[in-house]
Amino acid sequence: MNTDKIPFIIRLPLVLVSVIAIGYLLSLGQIILAPLTFAIFTATMFLPFANYLEKKLRLSRGWSTVISVLLLIIVLSGICYFFAYQLSDLVNDWPKLQKQIEVVFHRMQIWFFHNFSLNLDDQMEYLKQAAEKLASTSSLIIGITIGMFSSSVFFFFLSIIFFMAVLNYRRILYKFIRDVFTQRHISKVEEILSEVQIMVKHYLAGLIIQIIIVFVIVSAFLTIMGVKYAILLAAITGFLNVIPYIGIGVSLIITLIISFATGSSANILILVLGFLATHSIDANITLPFVIGSKVKINALFSFLAILVGEAIWGISGMFLCIPILGVLKIIFDRVDGLQPWGLLIGDDETHSRRRRKKEMKQEAKRVELEKTEE
Repeated sequence: MNTDKIPFIIRLPLVLVSVIAIGYLLSLGQIILAPLTFAIFTATMFLPFANYLEKKLRLSRGWSTVISVLLLIIVLSGICYFFAYQLSDLVNDWPKLQKQIEVVFHRMQIWFFHNFSLNLDDQMEYLKQAAEKLASTSSLIIGITIGMFSSSVFFFFLSIIFFMAVLNYRRILYKFIRDVFTQRHISKVEEILSEVQIMVKHYLAGLIIQIIIVFVIVSAFLTIMGVKYAILLAAITGFLNVIPYIGIGVSLIITLIISFATGSSANILILVLGFLATHSIDANITLPFVIGSKVKINALFSFLAILVGEAIWGISGMFLCIPILGVLKIIFDRVDGLQPWGLLIGDDETHSRRRRKKEMKQEAKRVELEKTEE
């Protein structure tokens, strides 16, 4: 069916209804689809390792899958142990930190008294009202905390199960995707699958390198500034930096709170400038060099993807939205009729470079043809 014959006024509501329906189904299946997507991306990254075990070491598919799963569990357990160990220092120092917070709080009371003529009794009354509101919602906060912890455990448990299944049955899944489409589309489907696999591997590997680089820069900076828990704060910054634009801001707020509570409030301006410099280095040097143009999405749709991902899948959606958008861009660029969507979400510089390369190739072919004719 030729869609060009359908009027635009009819195609537009069909597209909008389809987008809304897909979004609703994604939100409805969050508990399964989010860990499944994470497992697919992770399995794609582990694919070269599994192929090495099968081809070079002559291991069976089952053993290569088991070893890959064990390696993934070791990595995730190592990350959890690192954060638990770092947080233990914070828990041990909590009484000292609490005293420091009381001192800072007293200074803030004096500052409010001198600048707003707000006496201590009025300040305590405001705090009492806030404490009563907090106490009324404390059960809700505890419930949310427990729910987040249990959902995170369940998310990683399902992800490991899906990871094992995807890695073990990858050939069946690949054959299914190929056979779903007609014979004339197989070559394009294979090209898309190959591009997606390359993009995901490069993106995730680059993301790990980016986390390490940001961690080293921030830990060195915070250590020089004398901020307590510099390693923990640098690790939080490295992982949150995976979320473009928002992550670095959240980590800055956490660092400022810790710095303020531990008595380093005089260096707040320097901390802000340091985080801005780190973000500038990461965005303009580290990110283009490490990840390159494998996931070249413009800033507008990167930010929109983060918001949509959080609305549909929560925190996991914020982490997964960029690679998902990269996969969609590869599909859009290679499917007839969807190229404008790929152009819309892509980076203008990338398309300009591709267009220049294409024009240069055409010009070279034209010159070569003229020479042969002469």
